[in-house]
Order: sequence, then structure tokens, then C-alpha cells
Amino acid sequence: MTVENFPDRIIIIDNVEYLYFGGTNYLAMSTNIDFQHILFESIKKWGTAYGSSRNSNIKLSVYDIAEKILAKNMGTDTALAVSSGMIAGKFVLEYLSKVTNAIFHFPDTHPALMDSSSLPIIINGKLNTKIFDSTISKIGVLADSIPGFKIEPVDLKILLEIPYDKELFLVIDETHSFGIYGNEWQNYLEKDNIKIIKIASMGKALGLSGGVIASNYSIISEIRNQKTFIGSSGMNPAYLNTFVNAQELYLEQKQKLQQNLNYLDTHFINRNGFIFHASYPVIYFENASVTEKLLNNRIITTSFNYTNSSEKLNRIVITANHTFQDLDHLISQLNT
Repeated sequence: MTVENFPDRIIIIDNVEYLYFGGTNYLAMSTNIDFQHILFESIKKWGTAYGSSRNSNIKLSVYDIAEKILAKNMGTDTALAVSSGMIAGKFVLEYLSKVTNAIFHFPDTHPALMDSSSLPIIINGKLNTKIFDSTISKIGVLADSIPGFKIEPVDLKILLEIPYDKELFLVIDETHSFGIYGNEWQNYLEKDNIKIIKIASMGKALGLSGGVIASNYSIISEIRNQKTFIGSSGMNPAYLNTFVNAQELYLEQKQKLQQNLNYLDTHFINRNGFIFHASYPVIYFENASVTEKLLNNRIITTSFNYTNSSEKLNRIVITANHTFQDLDHLISQLNT
């Protein structure tokens, strides 16, 4: 289906109005009038694009300002804004290729973070025995904070079984949790032998084209001195200025989203065949007939083949813009 306007809570298909419960616009920033006003003013100050290296002799102050806020939001020492979440992943993989002996990945890790040489970290429910190889002392580990088809953070406690004398570089892709989910679940990872690197796209909940890498000062310094980073353009400064000035608005929208999730949690009774938790704005289901039923009742959800999997991704996405009336209509279909 092709549409002529941005799909918010309402989507128009062939002149027919549907409720839209798809996409990734969790905080509904993309169509928020106040957010757009901040963006328009930011463009007036910082232009529409800045195609220069971040290591150029001319520095834009907005990068430092925004990166301090990004680091605080992600719970790290410092952060680095880049042009996209995909690029963030590529920069980090390049870094890992230089500082580790082997790279492993958790199940369902997003392709943006995958490396062709990466090995599965879990085999038959246990750590890959290659991790215990005496020739491997520095290990890269890749994981999504909330993997596809899941509604809660990935369980990384198995990493604590890795011998303490091995140094771990743990990369967590927070693309689908950044802006809507906290960092508290990662507290058990605060070990001297675990260095955490976080990446995320800002194009989901935050409503801006760009990406971020967040970690300690040493790692970020090494990444920003890679040739690929030096030779690339940074994130649009107008978008970063928008991020800086929209902090209160993000908080307001997050509160609206949580109100919607609490409402759904209270009234969504028949959950057989559905996966949902009130802390995350996605309902997963496998039965393709649900998609058809919702469509027949003028509700459009997300349905497509996810990456290389034969399994179809079927999900219902709740945003901050949905009204209780929207949710009532959805719930009436799901409960029957």
C-alpha cells in the first residue's frame, strides 16, 4: 500500500480513513506541531544540512551540547552523534575488528549490528565453547536491547559466566528502546571486565534522522579518530538542535504514551495469541488472520518479512498520539 501523506494515528488508503497502529513513531514526534516548530527554528539557525567532517577546523557547538544530553540519556560517560543508526553500527564493528580477538552475537541481533565473522554466543542454551579458548582474551558481544518479536530487554546474565580474565566489549543496540525505556535493567552488567558500547537510531521514538554511539571517553575517542568517521559527514546539526530543545516535549509525549499503555493493559483482556507488556508499545502476534480482521475493521498494523527470516513480523504499535477511542476500537477487535 502506498500513501500520499505521513501516517500518523490516521492513514488514508484509496480515500478511505483507517486507524494506523504500525510504524515506529512511538512518541509521535514526527507530526507533533510543537516539535515541528522547534525543527523549523533549528533549520533557520543551522541550515538544512552540513556536509563537513566533524574533525574539520570549524566546529559546531550544537554537537557538543547535544552529545552531553545523549550521553546522560543513555547512561554513559560520553556520546557521538552520527548520520544514522546503521552507520553507528558500522563504526562500532570497525572498532571491534581492531580491539577484539573474536566477535559473538545474541539471537535475533539486528542486521545493522551483525558482522560476517560473528559467531552465535549461545549454543544449545550454553555459552559457545570457543569463548573459553585460551587464545581469545578480548571478546566483542553484539545484542539488541529489545530484540525483534520481544517486548522485554534481552537477558544478558549469561555473560557473567565468562571468565573474569577475559575483556568484554558489549555492544547494545537500543534503537527500539531509546527514548521509551530506561537503562536500569543493565545494572548487573557493571563489571570491571565489561566495557559497554551503546548504539541507537534516533529515527524511531525521537523522530529525527540520525544515530548515536555512547560509551566511555577512551572508546568514543578511538571511534571518532577512525578514518571512516573522519571522512564522513556528521548528523544534521538542525536535527541535533531540535533534539536539545525538545527535551520537555519528549517527556510529555512519553507520559502520554505510558497513559495509553496503562489504558490498554487495563482493558485488553483476551491476550491468547498475543505478546504484550505495559512497559513497551508493541503487541506481537503470529496469526495472520488477525491482520486481515483488523484491516476489515479499518485498522492497519505492521506486517512484513523481517530480515532473512521466513517468519513474518506482525505487530501492533501504540503511539503517544492514539486516543482512548482509538484504543477502544482496537481492543474491541482483539477481545473477540
